[in-house]
Amino acid sequence: MKAVILAGGTGTRLLPLTRLMNKHLLPVGRHPMICYSINKLKEAGITEIMLVTGRGAAGSFTGFLGSGRDYGVSLTYRIQEEAGGIAQALELAQPFVGSDRKFAVLLGDNLFEEPLGPHIDVFQQQREGARVLLKQVSDPHRYGVPVFDSQGRITRIEEKPVIPRSDRCVTGIYLFDDTVFSMIAHQAPSMRGELEITDVNNTYAAQGLLEYGELDGWWTDAGTFESLLEASAKLMRISP
Repeated sequence: MKAVILAGGTGTRLLPLTRLMNKHLLPVGRHPMICYSINKLKEAGITEIMLVTGRGAAGSFTGFLGSGRDYGVSLTYRIQEEAGGIAQALELAQPFVGSDRKFAVLLGDNLFEEPLGPHIDVFQQQREGARVLLKQVSDPHRYGVPVFDSQGRITRIEEKPVIPRSDRCVTGIYLFDDTVFSMIAHQAPSMRGELEITDVNNTYAAQGLLEYGELDGWWTDAGTFESLLEASAKLMRISP
């Protein structure tokens, strides 16, 4: 498998730090944030990785990570010219992924301790469709929240609902087959003018093709000062 790390965005919740650098290069524990995504993929046996970021940050990423050789991976870079949403950034990876391929997608600010390998193994046995990883949280209203039917299948994902229908959120860890690109091509921009990954996942769900797994270990999206501090303290203890 190949993988895509999405490391763009403006990082407004981490201002003024993100005026200095892309949030995925901020220090977390002993390493820049982006290193954890790369290492998680490498541990799962994925070494061909595309990193998608904005124009302003590209030089910093290539200067720090280079070809990926020091991390035991091969890195390819693509530039997202404007903030057009996660799905728009993912669309840039189509030539890299190719056809008839399954691949993994990580949002670069997702930090977690559980290995990805077992989830990828399950997805490899899945005939088609997509797979999302869920996490039980105390504040699901901050995230995309899955809605389940009586058989326990995801029927749709509600983005930041006022009244969440479960205590689980959709993390920024996705597994897709290559039909995701045709789904993105048929998506309309949301009210904020972006192509939303939740709309893509809901297209899979409407076709009965969205499966899920659950993360048991620690997880956070390090997009706020509070979660960045939590992640730094946690990863300082468990990473070399």
